[in-house]
Amino acid sequence: MAASLRTWPAKLIARPWIFAFVPINAATAGFGVVLPLLILIPLHGTWANVAVAATIFNSAVILLSVLWGHLSDRYPRRRLFLVINYAGYAGLYLLLSQASSITELYLIYAVIGVLAPAGASASNLLILEKFSETERATAFASFQEMSMVGSILGLLVGYFWTLANDALLELLYLLGVLAAVSAVAIWFGVQDPTRTFTTEQVARHPESLVSRLRTVITYRLPIPFFPRRPTLKRNSLTRFRAWAREELHHELPLILVASFLFNLAANLYNISYIPFLYSLGFTASAIFLVNLSNNFAQTLLFPFTGGLSNRVGVDRLVQRATYLRSIGYLATAGFTFAMIGDPAAFEANVAIYAVLGGAIAVYSTASSLMLFRGLVGRDAGSILGVNSALGGVAAVLGAALSGILSVYGSYRLVFLVAGGSLLVSLPLWTAASVAYARRRFDRPAEATRVPAASVSSRAPEPPATPAKTP
Repeated sequence: MAASLRTWPAKLIARPWIFAFVPINAATAGFGVVLPLLILIPLHGTWANVAVAATIFNSAVILLSVLWGHLSDRYPRRRLFLVINYAGYAGLYLLLSQASSITELYLIYAVIGVLAPAGASASNLLILEKFSETERATAFASFQEMSMVGSILGLLVGYFWTLANDALLELLYLLGVLAAVSAVAIWFGVQDPTRTFTTEQVARHPESLVSRLRTVITYRLPIPFFPRRPTLKRNSLTRFRAWAREELHHELPLILVASFLFNLAANLYNISYIPFLYSLGFTASAIFLVNLSNNFAQTLLFPFTGGLSNRVGVDRLVQRATYLRSIGYLATAGFTFAMIGDPAAFEANVAIYAVLGGAIAVYSTASSLMLFRGLVGRDAGSILGVNSALGGVAAVLGAALSGILSVYGSYRLVFLVAGGSLLVSLPLWTAASVAYARRRFDRPAEATRVPAASVSSRAPEPPATPAKTP
C-alpha cells in the first residue's frame, strides 16, 4: 500500500511567510502565456520559433539542474537561492520587455532557464526544514495551494491587461514587479532554517516528492546512476548489467518509461497549444482565459487528490488520469477539422483544457505516490536522478519534435502523436501495477514497508546536518 498523503491543508496558510510564494507564481504563470504570445504577435514569429525557444529553455534547465542541486546541498542558504532566482526573474523580465528580435528573446529566455532550477530546489527544502514532522503535510499542502492561487492571479492579471490593451511587452514590467515582490518578501520575511537536509531526503516524504515533481525537477544526477555492489568489480559496465538484471523484476523501470511518455506528450502538446489557439483567431485575452480554466481546475481538484489516492488507489487513478488526458489530446486534434471561425471554439477549448488541468492534478499526485512506493528499499537518490534525466530528455524532445512538426507536419499531427503516446503508456502503468502486486505477494514485508522518514507523525525526525558556510 502506498504511503498516505494529505493534500488538503489543515491550515490554508501554514505560516504567514508562505504568502511570499504567491507573487512569484503569479509572475511565472503569466510569463508562461506571455512568452509565446510575444513571439507570435509583436515579434511576428511562428510556431517553429515558439518550439525553438522552448527547446533552448528546457536545455538550459536540464544542464543547470545538476549544478543547482549540488549547490543546494553544499551551501544550505535557501533564502539566498530564492532571492537570486526571483530577483533574477524580475530583471530578466524587464530586459525581455526591451527585446526587438527573436534572437534576443532566445538569449534572455536561455538565461531564465539557467536560473529556473535554483528556486525549485530551495523552496522545497525550505518547507522541509522549517516545519516539524507533524506539521509538514499541512505545510506542503499549504505551499501547493498558495502556488496555484498565485498562478490563477497571474493569469487574471494577464487577462485584464490584454483585455484593456495589446501592450504585451509592457505586461512584462508588471510581471517583473511581482517577481521582485517575492524576492523582497523572502529576504526580509524568512530566516534560513537552523537544520539542513539534502535533496536526496526529499524522497523520504511523499508530500515533498509530489511538490517537487509538480515543478522543475532538480535532483542531483549521480554518475553512474546505478548503485555499487561490494561483490562486483569496479567496472561500470559490469555494475550496469547487474543493476539492469535486478531492475527488470521491479516496477520502477515501467514507471520511469511510462512517465517519460507522459512528459513527452505533455511537452509536445503544451508547446504547440498556444500557437494553435492563436491560429484559430483567439485574442491574447481569450488565450489567457483558456489557460486560466486549466489552472482553476487544478486548484479545485488538487486538495482532494490525496484522499482520492488513499480511497481509490494510486494505480487506478494514474491509469484513469492518463486515459482522460489522451482523450483530451485527441479531442483537440478533432478541433482542427472544424474550429477555425467556429463561434463555439472558445467554449470547447475552455472545457477541454479544464479537463486536462483536472487530470494532471490527479496524475501528478498518484504517479508520485507510485514512484514513492517503488523507492522503498532502493537507491532513491539514483533512481530520482534517472527520473530527472528522463524528464529532461522528454522536455527537450517534446520541444524539438514540436518544432519539426511545425515545419513538416501540422497541429493535428502534433495532437494525435501526443494522444497516441499517452495511449501507449497505459499498458506500462498496468504492467507496473501487476509487477508491484507480484513483488508484494512474494516479499510482503519489503513491498509494504514505508521509509522511516515518511510524513507519518509516528516516524522519527531525519537527522539534521550541521549548517555549512560558503
